Order: sequence, then C-alpha cells, then structure tokens
Amino acid sequence: MTETQHVIALNPYRKGNKGKVFSNSMAVYDKVIASPEIRKMIQQIRGELPIPKVNANDAEAVKKAQDRLKSELPFFCPHYGIFKNNVRRQENAQPESFMFQTIIDVDDREYVDKAIEKARELNCSDSIWNGSLLHLCYSARKKLHIGIRLPVGMTIEETQKAYCEALGVPYDESCITPERMIYLTDKDSEIYRSKMWCAVLSEKEILMRRQAYLDRGLTVDGRGKVNSLQLKINSNGKNNENNRLSGNDGNPAVSAGSAVQPAQPGNSHGADAPHIGDSGGNQDAGGLEAREKNLIAFDLFTQAAGLGGMEIDTVGSRHSSLLAIMSAGASRVMEEEELMKVVRVKMPSYYQENDCHQLIHDFYAKYADNTKPMSREVMRVNALAEQKASQQVNSLQLKVNRADGNHAVQSSNLKVQSTGEDYPDPPEMPKKLPKLVELLISRTPEIYKPAVAHAIFPPLATHLWKTRFRYIDNVEHEARLMTLLLAGTGAGKSSVNRPIDFIMEDIRLRDAENLKREKAWKDEMLRKGANKDKRKRPENLIIQEIDADMTNPAFVMRTAEAQEHFLYTSLNELDQFDALKGSGSQQFRIMCLAADPGNKYGQTRVGTMSVTERVTIRFNWNASTTIQKGQRYFSKVLTDGPISRINFCTIPEREIGEDMPVYGTYDESYREALRPYIENLNKVTGLIECKEAFQLALKLKDENAEFARLSQDRTFENLSFRANVIAYLKACVLYVANGCKWEPEIDEFIRWSEQYDLYCKMRFFGDMIAKENFTAQRSSKRGPQNLLQILPDNFTAAQLLAIRLEHGLDAKGTDMMIRQWLHRNYIRRAYQYTGKRDSCDSCDSFEKLKYRHDGMVIES
Repeated sequence: MTETQHVIALNPYRKGNKGKVFSNSMAVYDKVIASPEIRKMIQQIRGELPIPKVNANDAEAVKKAQDRLKSELPFFCPHYGIFKNNVRRQENAQPESFMFQTIIDVDDREYVDKAIEKARELNCSDSIWNGSLLHLCYSARKKLHIGIRLPVGMTIEETQKAYCEALGVPYDESCITPERMIYLTDKDSEIYRSKMWCAVLSEKEILMRRQAYLDRGLTVDGRGKVNSLQLKINSNGKNNENNRLSGNDGNPAVSAGSAVQPAQPGNSHGADAPHIGDSGGNQDAGGLEAREKNLIAFDLFTQAAGLGGMEIDTVGSRHSSLLAIMSAGASRVMEEEELMKVVRVKMPSYYQENDCHQLIHDFYAKYADNTKPMSREVMRVNALAEQKASQQVNSLQLKVNRADGNHAVQSSNLKVQSTGEDYPDPPEMPKKLPKLVELLISRTPEIYKPAVAHAIFPPLATHLWKTRFRYIDNVEHEARLMTLLLAGTGAGKSSVNRPIDFIMEDIRLRDAENLKREKAWKDEMLRKGANKDKRKRPENLIIQEIDADMTNPAFVMRTAEAQEHFLYTSLNELDQFDALKGSGSQQFRIMCLAADPGNKYGQTRVGTMSVTERVTIRFNWNASTTIQKGQRYFSKVLTDGPISRINFCTIPEREIGEDMPVYGTYDESYREALRPYIENLNKVTGLIECKEAFQLALKLKDENAEFARLSQDRTFENLSFRANVIAYLKACVLYVANGCKWEPEIDEFIRWSEQYDLYCKMRFFGDMIAKENFTAQRSSKRGPQNLLQILPDNFTAAQLLAIRLEHGLDAKGTDMMIRQWLHRNYIRRAYQYTGKRDSCDSCDSFEKLKYRHDGMVIES
C-alpha cells in the first residue's frame, strides 16, 4: 500500500511577504504550529497574554497591536499546492496542483460551537457531505476554520455556498479565490485533522474529478465560470478581498515589478528553515520597493557615521555598523518599515538574519520619538537626500500614486472586516451545578448568573465560626473570601444584592439586637456627667455586618468584639473602602491580611478613651465597581498582594437595544429552601477534613502549573497560587453547607470558578502587572560585557557610541572612554577626521590592539 503524500503551499515565516508561498511537506506545517512563539502570538492576539509596550487600558492600542500581530503570522494557501515561481497570484496557481479542498470561514463567534457539532454531523450523514470533513481549527481570534473536500464536479464557490447553507452559517464570498491564504494558529487550536488533509489524491480520483469539471466546460481545476464571475464582480467596483488576500499593508499580494524567486524544490524550505523568525532574504519587506530618497539618505548617514567607503555588510561588524547608521539619524527620517526596505537593498546579506530585524525593531521601540526636533545635521542630510532624489520625482510619484490608490481601497475594506473583535469570552458556566449554587442563582437572569455564583461565597463563609480547613501546603485556613465585581456602567452589578440579602438575613437579625444594646449604652453615657461612674460597654456585643464608612479604629473594635466571628460588608462602590485608610493606605493592608491565616493587626493609643487592640482580621466582603475605576484603584498596588487575594468576576456587555433581563421572585419558598444550608454552616466548628476538596486542589494546582510552563507567563503563575486557595475554600464551604457531603457537581463548578477568576484577573490586570514587573526588573540580565570585544577590529567613534547606547550607557562618556583606551594602549587612531586633540569626532576611526577578533595582539 503506497503512503499518502501531502503537500502544502506555505509561508512559514513570521512577517513573511504575503506574495510568497513555498511548496512544503506537512512536517514543516507541523513544526510551525508547534512553535512556542506561534503559541505566544496566538495568546496575545486572543488577549490571553499581554503585548509588551502596549497599554492594556487603551483598547484602541490593544486592538491595533493584536491586528499587527495577526498580520505577522505565517500562512498557507489551502486551494493549491504549487504557485509558479513561488508567487501567490491567482494566475500563478498551478492547475495540476489543485487540492480539491476548501476552507469554510466561520467569522461569527455565536456560530462556532454549533458549527463544530454540525460539521461532525454532516460528516456522518447520508448527504454529499459524508466523509468530507478534513480539518477543524480555531482561527487566530478563536473563531473557526473548517477544511472540507469538494464534492465531485462542484467548484469552490458552489461548495462554499452549499456547505454554509447546510451548516447554517453565513456564506463569505471572499473565501473562494484560488490564491486565498489562511493564517496559521498554534497546535492547541487544532480540533480535528483527517489524514487526507492537504493530501495528494490518487491518480485515479484526480482524473475522475478533472473529467467532471471538463464535462461542465470548466478547466481541470474548475475555474472557468469562477473567473468570469470574478471579472464581473471586479468590473462592478466591488472589492471582495480582505486581509486573507492582501499584504498586511493593504497592497496587492505581489506588487508590480517585485522580484520573482525561482521555483524551489519541495524541501528547500523544510524543517531546517528559520520558520518562526522574522522573514529572511526571500521575503519582500512590505511588498514595495524602497524609496529612492531613503536609499540616498541611508548612504549619507553611512558617511556621517564614518563608514563611507567601508563594506558595511561584513560578518562581525554589520550589527554595529547598522546601529551606528541608525544612531547617526537614519531612524529619524524614515519609519521602521521603510528602513527595513532600505536595509534589504543596502545590506542584503545581513537582512536575511533574524538579528537584523530584531535590532531595527528594538532600536525604534527604544529610541524612536518623533516628538523631538531633528538636529541640524539630520535636517541637512534629509534635505540633501530630497534634493538628490528630485530628478526622479515624476516617475517615483506615478508609482506611489498607483500604490496609494490601491492602498486606500484595501485599507477601508480591512477596517470594515476588523470591526466587532474583542477580548475572548469568559469560561462558560457548567450546566450542572451544586444544589446550593443552583438554588441561589435560580431567580437570577441568565446573563448575571456567573457573577452571582461568585458573589454568594463571602456571605456564606461569614456564617462559619472557628472552622478550619487544611490546604495542600498543610496550612490551616478559615474561609476568608472577598469578591469584587467589575463591570461596565449599567451592566447590572446590583444583581448580586438579593441573594446576599437572603444569605445574611439571620446575621442581620442578631446584629440588629446588638446594635440596639449598643445604642442604649451610648445614650446612657451621654446622659451621665463627665465625673459620674459610667458602665462598661456591654459584653457579647457581636456585630458582624459593618458599615461601609467605618473608620479604622471602629473596624479594630468591631473585630475585637466579634469573638472570632467574621466581619462582613457589601459595598456598592469600591472606593468606600477609603474610610479604612487611616494613616496611609491601610485598606490595602487590611485586604491582604484578611486572606492570611494567623494575621495580626491593630492600633496602640495613649488616650484612655481610645481604642487599643491587637486582633486577627476575619473580614469577608463583596464590592462592585466599573472596570476603569477598579484598574485605577489598584494601580499603585498591582504587585503588593490585594489583587491575587480577591476573587474577581464580571458581567458581559449586552447588545445595544437588547431586552431588559427579568428577575424571578425571591419569596418564602426561596428563603425556606436556603435555610437548611445556612443552619449547616452555623453549627459546624473545628478542623474539617474534606478529601475530595483536597484532591481537587492538588489537581487544579497541577493544571495551573502545566499551563504556566507552556505559556511561560509569570503573571499567570503568580496569580494562580492564591486563586487555587480561593477555589479550595469555596469547595469547602459548599461541602459544609451540604451537611459535609460531597456532590459530583462541585468538581466542575470549582474548576470553572477558578478559571473564571483567573480569566478576570488576567483580562483586567494582567498587562498592568506584567508592565509593573518589567519596570521593577530593570537590572541587567546579561551582566557586564567587554565592549571592546564586541566592536569590530576597525571601528569608528559612531559605532562605539551606538554600542554604548545599546548597553544603556550615555553618550557623554564616549570621549572619556576613547581617551582611556588610547592611554591604556587598547586601541590606536587609524584615521582622524578632525585635528582636535581633546575630543573625538563621529568619523574618527580606530584600530584595536587587544581583544581582536583575529586573536592577534598588536604592539603599540
């Protein structure tokens, strides 16, 4: 039996030219999707990981960065295995390499789950779609791509229309072009792959399929009528191409006049190619030629850097040469993308290296600032370049106008295509829930149920007294739980209030009696004179629910009088915590201590009437605020502990004009159904052992650790430690409330609860925490380096300056360094541009006497 052969037209490079594809085996495809870098890019595009140097609070900036990352993904063409000269054009698709397959694009999230199930159902049906399913894969934005085999005799367009109708999803007419491209996603995004995906069919089947097309008057790849249809669409002025069909700058996949590569053998870009690095020499930087003015400016800045007449594309010195040219001013007169095009022409060998692309990107990220004025020298060079290029203005302008005309159409189309993208949806709540949770959310509208399912735990845990649970680290914890609801204005944050009211009913009745006793005592004290004997405060004055505006001394006093019961409060706005500030930001300290077993807190005062107490904080609470306010509130303490100790939840934004959610009735039956659970919580004390909760915590800990290892996300890992403790305590609360009986539904609910908590933390604070950690870790990770060893054996002062800047040193010390090296006989002058003795011009040239790359030591 012959082995099935596979072929795929693939561009395996990050930032690859959208006009280039190469015929490869599936081994290359598999290597690309298994790459950790692709995995990281997909997580960043989906909002699961922060994007460096992008403000997480700026939605437009995040969206723009995600779009940029998506455009940099490797890609493949599903319809044809070979393109003439490796150029991705419709006319270059080789008919004999037609794959008889296509990809259905499900671009609406609400159809994704349904489409997956329906595709599997169709694959097993008695219809023409039986056995047609080849591939299921989530797209970069967690939508869906469905790869299917074309029914015999049906064209791509006919298949797309018919299958979309059978699937129940909208048809996308942009998916039918021969040169269509699909961005690759990571291996974890692959749901199903048939062994016939991208397979070369048997000769017998190929002949049968081609004949079916010929019998209809079509070409052997079924393109005849499709081409005429496409011509009609184009003549009507309708632009059907989106970002799958164009370069990432909106220009055609291959621009007129661009260099064409000779055909490559099937393995020429195989597993040894640097697939995931920045595009190599066979990649066209952006698909356009470098502007003549910028090529001239680059030469002028090369001279300004003291490198005129030198070979700048030489191994060993090209990194520092390019750094010097950019430092001389090249980066001020052209954008990063344009400089890439210039370097491709001026330093073709170095351009093929990943180091070249990384150097340019890092330099612009660190030093590019168009708000600063240009120096006179940079302005002079820029003007001179314009002057020298003026003789070619007419021809150049014509070329630019043509490019710009097409760009305008494509850009507007891309803008339309990208609307509606947002952060991935939170994890879906399990259908089967623990009985107590199911009861408490039973009167809640569907959209609010996840938020309520989190909010019920602090008031439930407040009923526990002197009840401990041993965590997997052998530390005993009480059920210390705090929940913060972050949602937009008008999202329905008050939906959590009614279930909380019913849970807290018995505690509030007892508090009301004790508040009366306290008020009576205060009134008595006011009636007595200052010198009269005054009765002590009443004993057993346990008041668990505290006021939102309580001061720090009052909080300490209430804690001391609670006799190890939990205090509780529910805040409509998070900033009501500010009443606890005291001297400094004590509210954040209280939040941290409230989650720590065995904590100590209090105050010492001299006055006889002042509160002097040392207490252990037991403080559960619910609060809500808008997302923006919540981010601002914790912005100064991102890495100080409060965020990791709080359980977060949210409410998704409703569609504009959507019907108002309707609540059920919170009546006596609701109260009576809840009563047994509250009684179970009130009557239990001591150390409670729950083996199921313990094993679940171990399992979730391992799952989090595995995800952290795969994602290499330090922020996620740090947040997961406390999230696991919170989830464990929730499981224990449910166990006790259920009469110390475990329910199978608790497992999935607690797993979802922890994932939801981490989702909210990473979504609302992940980027902010990562940025804070990065700022705090500015210390060098590479240690001190011998800068003389890095420089080429013959170098200029400008190259040395560039190296100093790259290593975080200032420009002022360059002259002193050169004088020291000259004095110590490390270097000698090779050529001096000026006659100045005490300073070094940027064009001064030096020769190394020690630490040379050739290993020689030259005597001075």
